[in-house]
Amino acid sequence: MKLTIFAATGGVGRHLLQQTRDAGHDVTAVVRNPATLPAGVRTVIADLAAADPAALQAAVAGTDGVLSCLGPRPSQRNDGITSRGTRAIIEAMHVTGARRIVVISASPIGTVPSPSRPNPPKRDPGDGFFMRYLGNRIAKRRFPEVYADLALMEDELRDSGLDWTVIRPPALTNKPLTGTYRTALGRNAGGTFISRADVAHCMLHVLERPETIQQTIGIANR
Repeated sequence: MKLTIFAATGGVGRHLLQQTRDAGHDVTAVVRNPATLPAGVRTVIADLAAADPAALQAAVAGTDGVLSCLGPRPSQRNDGITSRGTRAIIEAMHVTGARRIVVISASPIGTVPSPSRPNPPKRDPGDGFFMRYLGNRIAKRRFPEVYADLALMEDELRDSGLDWTVIRPPALTNKPLTGTYRTALGRNAGGTFISRADVAHCMLHVLERPETIQQTIGIANR
């Protein structure tokens, strides 16, 4: 497949880039700084905080799937980059006719209010005891702006008319790829951790699963 990866040098993005190349896909990496990319990777340089529409259109033209690992920058708790950048990607996809997009969100987002979902459920039916009564509450109190922006990003996707899938992981680890993890459509998967490598694996493997279109997917190792 011809694939486009946004934020290909980030925590999940670098695993995704490696896995797509290992699988023989034709990959374009969209990054702010290409210095750490492996040799031979087709690259589009773009800062999604103020993206050039022409560059994004070139990146997604003719693609079979967009894989976005976009998230808040480590140096900033939130600068609105996830929703703003995703909006720019959606606009480029509309212009070029690209349809399929898979993005990363976070497990608490099903219970976070947003303009399109002002009264979400108080609990995600897939959460276990710890996440339901402690883990998600702590996370939302620590990073309220980040989760509000992720919820807004999900609104953008729901309103886009595209063939989207949202992956909602819990806490991310740097453990190696296992390829074995729990997933659940429309709810969380009941765990507290997932490796970045396994999130990348899931993103790649849902691309050709039509039952995941316009769905959120919970994922967890344990």
